[in-house]
Amino acid sequence: MSVKVREYKKRGKSGWEVDIMFKWPDGELYRERVKAPVGSKSGAKAWGEQRQAELLARGHKAMDMEKKKEVPMLKEFAPRFIDGDARANRQKPSTITSKESLLRLYLLPRFGERRLDEVTNEDIQHLKAELRDLSTKTVNNVLTVFNRLLKVAVEWGVLDKMPATIKLLKAPKPTMAFYDFAEYERLVEAAGKLDWRIQLMVLLGGDAGLRSGEIIALEWPDIDFRRGQLHIRQAEWRGHVTVPKGGRDRRVPMTKRLAALLAANRHLREARVLYRDDGEPVARATVSRWMKKAQTRAGLPVTGALHILRHTFCSRLAMRGAPAKAIQELAGHESLTTTQRYMHLTPAAKDAAISLLDTAGPQLSGDLLETGSATPGKAGGGQKAKGPEPCDSGPFYWRGVRDLNPWPPA
Repeated sequence: MSVKVREYKKRGKSGWEVDIMFKWPDGELYRERVKAPVGSKSGAKAWGEQRQAELLARGHKAMDMEKKKEVPMLKEFAPRFIDGDARANRQKPSTITSKESLLRLYLLPRFGERRLDEVTNEDIQHLKAELRDLSTKTVNNVLTVFNRLLKVAVEWGVLDKMPATIKLLKAPKPTMAFYDFAEYERLVEAAGKLDWRIQLMVLLGGDAGLRSGEIIALEWPDIDFRRGQLHIRQAEWRGHVTVPKGGRDRRVPMTKRLAALLAANRHLREARVLYRDDGEPVARATVSRWMKKAQTRAGLPVTGALHILRHTFCSRLAMRGAPAKAIQELAGHESLTTTQRYMHLTPAAKDAAISLLDTAGPQLSGDLLETGSATPGKAGGGQKAKGPEPCDSGPFYWRGVRDLNPWPPA
């Protein structure tokens, strides 16, 4: 048995932590680390010894019974988790709604009547098996919410430790759909023949990289015509106006045609740039319907999804040689890893890359050069060998391609 006292200092606060450790009569080790409710080291030591005596007097089984009574069921803790973690940390409305949906649809029906400390590793595997018909991304979202909920329970002292280890499914790297240069220009042209608002929507996504919520929430004060910039400072989701994804605003320079289209269609209807025919602000259903019209007119697959414009924006920048860091800043990605997922190459660009191998240059029918047998005073730095004779002093290279394969490596 031992009672140790340690001083702690955290976030400007200080005090004494009591570490109580002993074995129950059945040999099981018990350990408890708590903050002492007193201000002196000697007082903390005395409090810890008294606490240890109370625990021993209460007994192992009684402690287990009390602990089990205190641990709530998932259906009891879920509302506390949403309010005390998601809402208290001011997460986006879309994030909160997603967590509530995942709890309601997948976790509460299976674990709602279970205490949090009763969840086992086998239960997690059974959950994965039951959700096998869902996409890997959806299953991992469910597991992520469950894992966060249990971690919060530990942080709040509801659980002493994580009752189970939750491992995500291995997900394949997603392939992002995007338009090549010709397809995108066809879409821009088709949108212009329909309505300037539809064309503006396409350019905001494909020439500036805005997300659909950012396109909807764009206001005239956010457009700096003098500097030729867009200030992306807000996004809309189901009537909720929040900061853009990633939690920070960004500034994006406008292309000439985007700036010209905005300048030619300035209006005083309201602060929002885009509006419906009845004068009301656009919603996601509106821009999705506009996108379908433009895709139909351009002869492209009709999906109504705007995010392909953002993929196209990042891909076009990458294919034009823009640095990954610049694309990250313009797109507002938190991580460079996210940016790299968008940096695709069109089939035409890949064909052009391979065609470099067919350009006029060194031929592979020349003589071999021995790098280890240079002849002083002769250009080329090597001695001509008659045929591919063996050489012990260095590797062979075809005449004319030595510059492509320097030896030794730089």
